[in-house]
Amino acid sequence: MASGKSSKAVRNARAATAVKKSKPWGTLAAVAVLVLFAGGIFTYVYTQYEATADIRAFTPSEENQNPALDIEGVTSEEYAGQLHVVAPQRVAYEEFPPNGGPHDEVWAGCNGVVYDVPVRNENMVHSLEHGAVWIAYNEDQIQGEDLETLRNKVIGEPAMMMSPYPDLDSPISLQAWGHRLKVDSADDERIDQFITALQLNAYVYPEIGATCMPNPARFDVDNPPPFDPSEPGPDAMPMSANPEDFGGYTGPGDEMLDPSGAPEASEQPEGEEDPATDESEAPESDEGADASDEGDTND
Repeated sequence: MASGKSSKAVRNARAATAVKKSKPWGTLAAVAVLVLFAGGIFTYVYTQYEATADIRAFTPSEENQNPALDIEGVTSEEYAGQLHVVAPQRVAYEEFPPNGGPHDEVWAGCNGVVYDVPVRNENMVHSLEHGAVWIAYNEDQIQGEDLETLRNKVIGEPAMMMSPYPDLDSPISLQAWGHRLKVDSADDERIDQFITALQLNAYVYPEIGATCMPNPARFDVDNPPPFDPSEPGPDAMPMSANPEDFGGYTGPGDEMLDPSGAPEASEQPEGEEDPATDESEAPESDEGADASDEGDTND
């Protein structure tokens, strides 16, 4: 009997040992899935981080206020802002397309507008003063897919505009206030770098917060002021001249008009009477006054 009990005890011990040695396959599988999932997330995040390296490198910051200067081929100039001429006064720009300097009091619409025709320089430069980037292109060299590539960078984007430019000496020229970059291909990575660095870069353009929405009373995006291909004549305003000597002015431009685009209503100076109602004149009959009131209402 003792021998039987001993054998049974041995069998029970072996069974217990077998149970203790079983693998936790479910737990191991769950851990493996978590490791793979974490690895996938890390790979995705790292890939995205690398893909946005240009965006981070060319995004303006307090430490790097003008990243455009790190882009190969970018030229820069210093221009005073708010020097306005009144159409049809021309400015004797020295480089083309112009990227700053005196300009028309009315800005071109630059809220993601693609113009199909060349637009007057003086209006386009004013938009640069508002923080816009202007993509100009040579119609003979940029067509088809290349043209569509450029359009997609502009349509619906804030502070962006695009237009053909006659006799442009390169296929594509990008302008921002005081900056220019000329490239040969619509796929050149420097185009996106330029836009990232200078589109609404508050460290660079003069009129912070100025709108890119066109003033409908002064500028029609469907029928913009035409580009003038002729050489500026002797009556054109030099870049260094005082606008007041050419019928213009220094200070805020057309953006000071009512947001609706209509000129602000004039107010009657305090203490002055309307000459039409001056009591020193012969009094009108009640009938005449009623007719006058009716006419005022119609106005």
